[in-house]
Amino acid sequence: MSGPPVGVDGGGASDILVRRARTRDVRGIRRLVDTYTNDRRLLSKATVTLYEDVQEFRVAVRATDEAVVGCGALHVMWEDLAEIRTVAVDPSCRGQRLGHRIVGELIDAARELGVARIFVLTFETRFFGSFGFQPIDGAPVPQPVYEQLLRSYDEGVAEFLGLERVKPNTLGNTRMLLRL
Repeated sequence: MSGPPVGVDGGGASDILVRRARTRDVRGIRRLVDTYTNDRRLLSKATVTLYEDVQEFRVAVRATDEAVVGCGALHVMWEDLAEIRTVAVDPSCRGQRLGHRIVGELIDAARELGVARIFVLTFETRFFGSFGFQPIDGAPVPQPVYEQLLRSYDEGVAEFLGLERVKPNTLGNTRMLLRL
């Protein structure tokens, strides 16, 4: 379900390319994350974490100057489960369907990896609903998997599990799941 070819989305994004992130893109990803952390739309992440996770990211970049104007990551959590996280689009580029293109690429990547389900914790329920994500309650994993996930140091996994220590970070978010 990858996005339309560059220049065909009708949103004026003909000079925007969606591709795998590179280490030099992390500064742009950092800027986008910071843009949305003050209003709690995204959780802040340490820059070192962004570098450690760069291989999980897709970025939307302007062809003219390679500036990062959108990002999103696919984090594999278990054999059949991944999370889409850190989806952000530069406010100056909103309305150009860049978020749709990025999420489409991440869903394609999940399929390629053999993931059967994708989780998201979001305020943007209409946006993710347009891909077929459905609201859920709780963590959609059996108890033995839940116990294994408890060993993860990843804050996103803690949010997925709904651990008490991260509840203030997740207030108002909706848990959603897409079955591939």
